[in-house]
Amino acid sequence: MATTDHPKRPQGYVLTDWRPEDPEFWKARGHAIATRNLWISIPNLLLAFSVWMVWSVVVARLPAIGFSYSTGELFWLAALPGLSGATLRIFYSFMIPIFGGRRWTALSTASLLLPALGIGFAIQNPETPYMVFVALALMCGFGGGNFASSMANIAYFFPKKTKGHALALNAGLGNLGVSVMQFVVPLVITASVFGAIGGQAQTLSDGSELWIQNAGFIWVPFLLVSAVAAWFGMNDIADAKASLADQLTILKRKHNWVMCILYIGTFGSFIGYSAGFPLLMKTQFPEVNVLSYAFLGPLVGALSRAATGWVSDKFGGGRVTFWVFLGMIIAVWGVLQFLPNNGSGGDFWGFFACFMALFFLTGVGNASTFQMIPTIMKQEIARLMPNADPAVGQKTADRESAAIIAFTSAIAAYGAFFIPKSYGTSITLTGGPEMALYSFMAFYALCVLVTWFFYTRRNAPVPC
Repeated sequence: MATTDHPKRPQGYVLTDWRPEDPEFWKARGHAIATRNLWISIPNLLLAFSVWMVWSVVVARLPAIGFSYSTGELFWLAALPGLSGATLRIFYSFMIPIFGGRRWTALSTASLLLPALGIGFAIQNPETPYMVFVALALMCGFGGGNFASSMANIAYFFPKKTKGHALALNAGLGNLGVSVMQFVVPLVITASVFGAIGGQAQTLSDGSELWIQNAGFIWVPFLLVSAVAAWFGMNDIADAKASLADQLTILKRKHNWVMCILYIGTFGSFIGYSAGFPLLMKTQFPEVNVLSYAFLGPLVGALSRAATGWVSDKFGGGRVTFWVFLGMIIAVWGVLQFLPNNGSGGDFWGFFACFMALFFLTGVGNASTFQMIPTIMKQEIARLMPNADPAVGQKTADRESAAIIAFTSAIAAYGAFFIPKSYGTSITLTGGPEMALYSFMAFYALCVLVTWFFYTRRNAPVPC
């Protein structure tokens, strides 16, 4: 974007003069402001992922502390955060242009206090009704919803040349919340972290003590600090305002739906594998202490997303995504080779290594698909609005890109439910997870073809 002679206006919480594509503006003020917003956004998103996934650890401990729920009831408690989080993402996708990034980040982070405190108090009473736990599991989905609004917000702050890297950092380090939770919660529930104010321990049948309430309480101080930091340290962008009707135009964009398919393959796989990996390890290799290894998969996926955004900025998101899906097909095939046959044999470390490769590739693909969206929409808006003023076209492309980033993340988040459910269905019907894994391979093959046809072949409709 060409430079302009806009006067330097006071920049308060609402940025009325925001031109990240203007090199002079970006160097003088834009980079510092955008970077501050990014580094406040990241811990807020990390906590959102932690609260979203915390129920998967809590629910596994309920029978041991006196809650006599059936296996089916426990399964639904584990699945509900994934379902509610994915559904809430659809609505959160459109919140930033309506409320502003600063206000919505602070309020949405503060909303996580409800399930965090609710779990901490409810779990101390064995008489707590099942429907209370259902409500708390659904409220954990607030954390899943936050991802959509967080990514849409950060997309507004950065120029196209660094947008992929910025989104990768926000998402990748935010995704670390899953691994942080799986590492921290097993530790804090073994000690009276909060003393008398944290409540009494639950005594297990073997005489040992646990403080399961700490799985919820541990996040409360961090949520308070992060919400306050967002309120006082982040910004709203005046030009990012848009009505719901304006944003819903993305539902008419063909590439919105194409990118939903690809992001299901990348992020849907990441969050689904994160949710199902511990249980899959336990069912296939029961002799292994899964809690010692479960956090490593989400850790690898999150770090690879954060570290590889620059690759797509340099080589093109479409090209990187194409090779990622080919690699994921090979990695799933490797998992199949190391599974035990009829409950015997198998090789845990080969299985584990192939899953680490899968997690790594999902992280790279998460970054590359999000890098593709702004590039695609810049070309599409230029085609759809050939006579528009360049500034108007850029603003429209930015607005629709942010909405598509959020919307695709909403659809892909259903992987948190469907991948673990696929494992369970496959094991029930065939005795093993192979059927589910073969179906994942087939879906990745479809993603390879879609990426090639629309974005990477010679004379592709929208090369990127």
